[in-house]
Amino acid sequence: MERIIKLIVYHANEDDPKKCSARKLQKFGFVELLTNIRKTPRNAILLNPFAKKSFSKEDIDFAKKNGIIAVDCSWKNAENSFEYLDKRNYSRALPYVIAVNPINYGKPLKLTTIEAFAAALYILGETNHAKNILNIYKWSPHFLELNREPLEDYRKARNSKEIIEFMKQYIDSN
Repeated sequence: MERIIKLIVYHANEDDPKKCSARKLQKFGFVELLTNIRKTPRNAILLNPFAKKSFSKEDIDFAKKNGIIAVDCSWKNAENSFEYLDKRNYSRALPYVIAVNPINYGKPLKLTTIEAFAAALYILGETNHAKNILNIYKWSPHFLELNREPLEDYRKARNSKEIIEFMKQYIDSN
């Protein structure tokens, strides 16, 4: 049986609850939502836009064992949350992908929590898990369609270095 990777969200309660993809992921049972930063697990993969290393297949063992953490907070306070969680986990930045959420459509890397998790799962080869979580919004399955080519390349990459090589091609073409 395929093991599902545990998805965890540190939620800082700084957004509009009606537009929050993390809360909706929790409602459908896809994530564990934590509001106390100290209760987040250790040694998980932290999706951190400030990280120096790219997320890749190299991270699959830690992801399967300890899960993947996303942070749902205001960008104004993001650095403080990531700084704390960075000390406890393996920080990784997602590679270049384009958002399809209604607020940031077409903007690179301005992802909702659901888009960030979908990209991470897809890169790890958990494509069905990625597709399943994206089905909770009408707009979100389009994320995989719009980013199909880069996500496939990132999924085939063996490590962070190869991801960065692919990523450069997509950045240069946009």
